[in-house]
Amino acid sequence: MKTEWRIFSVVAAFLLVATGLYAAWTAGQSGGHVEWVGSVALLLSFLLTSMLGGFFWFVARRIEPRPEDRADAEISDGAGEVGFFSPGSYWPFGLALAATVAGLGLVFWQAWLIGAGLVAVIFAACGLIFEYYTGTRRTAEH
Repeated sequence: MKTEWRIFSVVAAFLLVATGLYAAWTAGQSGGHVEWVGSVALLLSFLLTSMLGGFFWFVARRIEPRPEDRADAEISDGAGEVGFFSPGSYWPFGLALAATVAGLGLVFWQAWLIGAGLVAVIFAACGLIFEYYTGTRRTAEH
């Protein structure tokens, strides 16, 4: 995780500098008026990458260094089981469909459609998360 938080921190620093330069450049080009859409987009990108970098930094402090993070690691140190990957699930499709409904509600500014979409997003996310804890796909170790 050490590599990830360093990458995100460098990108966040770049975006912060780019935000200041972009705001100053647009103010200089347009007679003192800052172009806010691009400035806010860069600022939000900085905040997002800072959040991700902070998360990876937080996790990296609490886990043992992975082979990718150690200079003395061998290729064989990374061998073994990587994790569990679902062989097939319909929940991602339902989640995408629910997000599309919520997005259409935002586009047309229909509060009832936004609400229905968000409820469907919550339902689909819960279904995706708990898919292997209930029903016929329940595994023995849970």
